Amino acid sequence: MSLPEPIVIWNREKKCEETEKVYGGTGVNWLYGTPFGKLLATTVLSRKIPSTLYGWYQSSSFSKKKILEFINEYSIPIEEFEYSPYTSFNDFFIRRFRKGAREFTVDRRKLPAFVEGRYLAFDSVRPEQVVPVKGVFLSPEQLLGREDFASQFSNGPMLIGRLCPVDYHRFHFPDWGRITNHFRVPGKLHSVNPVAIRWRNDIFSTNERQVSILETENFGKLAYIEVGALLVGKIVQTHAMDQPFRRGAEKGYFLFGASTVILMGEKGRWNPDDDLLSQTAAGRETYIRLGEQVGYNPL
Repeated sequence: MSLPEPIVIWNREKKCEETEKVYGGTGVNWLYGTPFGKLLATTVLSRKIPSTLYGWYQSSSFSKKKILEFINEYSIPIEEFEYSPYTSFNDFFIRRFRKGAREFTVDRRKLPAFVEGRYLAFDSVRPEQVVPVKGVFLSPEQLLGREDFASQFSNGPMLIGRLCPVDYHRFHFPDWGRITNHFRVPGKLHSVNPVAIRWRNDIFSTNERQVSILETENFGKLAYIEVGALLVGKIVQTHAMDQPFRRGAEKGYFLFGASTVILMGEKGRWNPDDDLLSQTAAGRETYIRLGEQVGYNPL
């Protein structure tokens, strides 16, 4: 088994390259880089039961002892988060930022980051579009799993926000508006780590997904896609589907595991920021803080 290539990202705030410290990287590389590992990942671990069972453990008091070690190992800036007497690792995993730690841009023409994580950006999602890791096909039909909605986002912009286990795991609304439709797309639960995607290039379009169609005030219709992943205990929707939402409001959260949120838009309604497009073209994700600008309305 060859060693995985390092995951190098661009940190926009620090204006420098960083090498990602991958949680469970050796295990992911073995799962997706060896014949037996691939067989195990495809036939057993990508099913719902292993992730559900692991999620149960992470929500139990037995997992509490891992918290301090995790904070120290991955240099979690715990001072940025609300204080809580965490009763399990999942309690810690879904920690909230303290008030004022993150602010959403109030300029209505600016599209704010809906998760805090590593972003890829595309100005137009075409049938031949690929993620710069290994030929991932990203048609609206495959991502949404529904042809009746896919046509609305053909040739439109897209942002992919990837979360690692060390990250803040709540996801937010990028604008004011309402949810017009919500549905689940059944699928597997493979890892969304780039190490896994190098070995299996259909993960975004075959993993289990939850899709919300948003009607927003400043960016038209958006497809908001939460992608399930290996050992993600659950995707929880905390905002009522029949209630309007405001910019920056919490939409939901992922229980333990790395995962991804994909945002797709209508052609011509908004553009991703130029620096994100440039980094994506160079094959690098860009680390963005929650609420910072990631796109804009050109109209």
